[in-house]
Amino acid sequence: MNGLLTGKKIVVMGVANKRSIAWGCAQVMEQQGAEIIYTYNRDRTLKSLRKIIDDDNRLIQCDATDETSIEAAFATIFTRFGKVDGIVHSIAFANSEDLNGEIMSVTKDGYDLAQSTSAYSLIAVSRQGQKILQPKASIVAMSYMGATRAIPNYNVMGVAKAALEANVRYLARDMGKYGVRVNALSAGAIKTLAVSGVGGYKDLLAESQRRTVDGENVTQAEVGGACAFLMSDLSTGVTGDIIYVDKGVHLI
Repeated sequence: MNGLLTGKKIVVMGVANKRSIAWGCAQVMEQQGAEIIYTYNRDRTLKSLRKIIDDDNRLIQCDATDETSIEAAFATIFTRFGKVDGIVHSIAFANSEDLNGEIMSVTKDGYDLAQSTSAYSLIAVSRQGQKILQPKASIVAMSYMGATRAIPNYNVMGVAKAALEANVRYLARDMGKYGVRVNALSAGAIKTLAVSGVGGYKDLLAESQRRTVDGENVTQAEVGGACAFLMSDLSTGVTGDIIYVDKGVHLI
């Protein structure tokens, strides 16, 4: 099926490089006809994005931990592109020392940082995004099984992802009246820059692959396909859900 998203404009937040899950989502949605607008948080990220995106007009600076920056970013998006049809929130961060060992070692500052960046930012983005979203728009966040399972070393990020998933449900309830649906994808383990920050990530990837139903890890494109569906008008009846795209790892 082609052209599923023809005519739609979608904001993708969180692409760091070609290995990012957000990049896989953007590529599939673009193949389905969407115009993709990217946000980046700092100059180093912009430098990486310019290697894979040759249109600076589609690159908007946005620090998702700064509400003033979020407001300015969405105002810029509206000025350049008008109203948009969707937002992909693929933003998360925790200190590397908090992604190792025991969760009791996390400091309050480290805990607050993970929550603010990985969970609260979805609320802040949704608040500003609502102002420029079309009717029947879609917001999709990125989660992981560590939100509901105690994954080794995932620690404070698992707690933040649990909060993110709760935010999805409450946002879905409150944004429905604006014609906006909100969901999350719980993607399987993929070798990304974010995953490489988790202690023992190679073991995590190997164990995840062992537990898939076909012995192969899920790909960026497969997560992107689910994202494209949630951005399309085929999913107008789906909101407040966490959809697993992990080839069955969560079943076992």
